[in-house]
Amino acid sequence: MSSDIRVVRSTCDRQENRSLASEPQAEPVVFVVFGASGDLATRKLMPALYDLFICGRLPETFCVLGAARTQLSDEHFRRAAEQGLQADSDRDLSRLDEFCDRLYYQAIKYDSRSSYDTLAGKLASLEKTKGIGGNRVYYLAVPPTLYTSIVENLGKSGLAEQGDKGIGWRRIIIEKPFGSDLNSALYLDRAVHEHFDEDQIFRIDHYLAKDTVQNVLVFRLANAIFEPIWNRHFIEHVSITASETLGVEQRAGYYEQAGVIRDMFQNHMLQLLALTAMEPPTLFEAERVRDEKVKVLRSLRPLPKDKLHDHLVLGQYGPGNLEGKTLAGYRQEPGVAPDSLTATYARMQLFIDNWRWRGVPFYLTSGKRMTRKKTEIVVQFKEVPHSVFNNFLGEHSTANRLVIGIQPDQSISLTFQTKSPGVGFQLQPVSMYFDYKSDFAQTPKLDAYAKVLLDCLLGDQLLFWRQDGVEQSWSFLTPILEGCETCPDRADRLQIYPSASAGPDVLL
Repeated sequence: MSSDIRVVRSTCDRQENRSLASEPQAEPVVFVVFGASGDLATRKLMPALYDLFICGRLPETFCVLGAARTQLSDEHFRRAAEQGLQADSDRDLSRLDEFCDRLYYQAIKYDSRSSYDTLAGKLASLEKTKGIGGNRVYYLAVPPTLYTSIVENLGKSGLAEQGDKGIGWRRIIIEKPFGSDLNSALYLDRAVHEHFDEDQIFRIDHYLAKDTVQNVLVFRLANAIFEPIWNRHFIEHVSITASETLGVEQRAGYYEQAGVIRDMFQNHMLQLLALTAMEPPTLFEAERVRDEKVKVLRSLRPLPKDKLHDHLVLGQYGPGNLEGKTLAGYRQEPGVAPDSLTATYARMQLFIDNWRWRGVPFYLTSGKRMTRKKTEIVVQFKEVPHSVFNNFLGEHSTANRLVIGIQPDQSISLTFQTKSPGVGFQLQPVSMYFDYKSDFAQTPKLDAYAKVLLDCLLGDQLLFWRQDGVEQSWSFLTPILEGCETCPDRADRLQIYPSASAGPDVLL
């Protein structure tokens, strides 16, 4: 048998980074955050905006206007943001005061038209005082149940208007989930499009802004040795995994209604699948890339309703132990029904019915309370058609495997066969390994949220969902959800797995 895999680090050509064109600069803007007193704004948005500020990617003239139900003064809002940013001991805080001076706050009732009139007055005053000129980004960092109310009031109060009136552009960022099934996604889309055009709408999926996710396309399309073998002739199967060590935490109210398929598959998992399987676009620009991703979603073979569970495993984490610490099961979490049948784990076997991928299984797996936190894409290549070494080795050689690590390990590794040193022939798999953290240690890093916020400021929709993609994903998943939730033996089908484990033992 072969020995343990040995890591061989590849070298990275250390050439000076020469840009052929200067990076585009964002225009003056007011960034309006609905839900500014909430957890998302504190943990993700403010740090992302501050990181953009200190690295010089925000315009010289900008401000942030927080809006939420909580009654706060500008000063209280600034102090809260300051405390949140100071929580990261590694963050450069040298310009913290300068950033916080650009923060403002307006209390609002999301369903009150008069609140938006007051908000409009505050915005007009800030834009006049700061000389911003009317460009605005509206970020909906609120529960999905508030999306339509906020959008309708923005439209009715004139805050969504843009175009030829010389009042600047308007853009709106919507967090997932984009509905809970096909009908709700269509309803949300109609509500948003009543007041915003498609080029104003940015449906955020921060997974797409991770360097290793974007590098899937670069790896395939910029290296001539891989694209010719990226098809059914050479690839045995593809596995895409997103596992978490955390449980539901404080999100039971949302998660009981959503479950793992709505929470992870409609967005993150199908986006990773589309990037892995898509055809090369004719040009690397937003619409052409998104065209190719939608084609993949249209080509997904529907799971057979009468044999749904031949292609789908659902699980729920139960009690477990980690390093001597007892972990509660999902049904013991605060806010979860004691007889809940909500799935916290799913594994799907999917097929893409097109020329490139016909017959190649794609395995999509996501779960909570797993052994380790990881998101990765594994491309398993086929074995060589005929091994000349089998006659005297008495064993087959291990097939090549490509692993693209997305988080927490941002890496690419390629496993191949070599001869072990010494007399005779003994094969041993080894890996060429590329690590983002070490090979680009000196390159300034921006997290995923910072990148998507910057793209929105620049009007680049490449990393955002387009509505036809949302509809195609729900068109595929809604029959699966209906089949699972109406299955008469639903309780028996749900596999209970211990917390801090690898998930259910049942495999596809």
